[in-house]
Amino acid sequence: MARNLKSKELVNTRLATNYGGWMYCDKCNENIGYLCYSTYDRLALNYKCNCGSQGSAYLEFDDSSLGKNCTEELVIVKNRFCCPKDNEPLITILDKKVAHYELEIICKSCESIYKKVK
Repeated sequence: MARNLKSKELVNTRLATNYGGWMYCDKCNENIGYLCYSTYDRLALNYKCNCGSQGSAYLEFDDSSLGKNCTEELVIVKNRFCCPKDNEPLITILDKKVAHYELEIICKSCESIYKKVK
């Protein structure tokens, strides 16, 4: 079932589809990661690509939850950051393509807010 975006703000970034799929740096066209379509509720990503471009992505849906803070870390399964409660994939950030990133993502199923900085 398609979801309705409430907010979509992309800076120097593009997505393969409306709210998911491969993510690209607009300056160098390098693939910087993959955003899973149906497992996240809200995404806030700021990054610096290896080409020097500063990029960001903010996506939120009409039915997004506010989320609840948690102290658990995302788990890595096959290169993907996944929810530690059910191992559902949320996002992949290609470390070799980005110099730095700050990520905040809400899992749709458990409504936990996960944060990651590199």
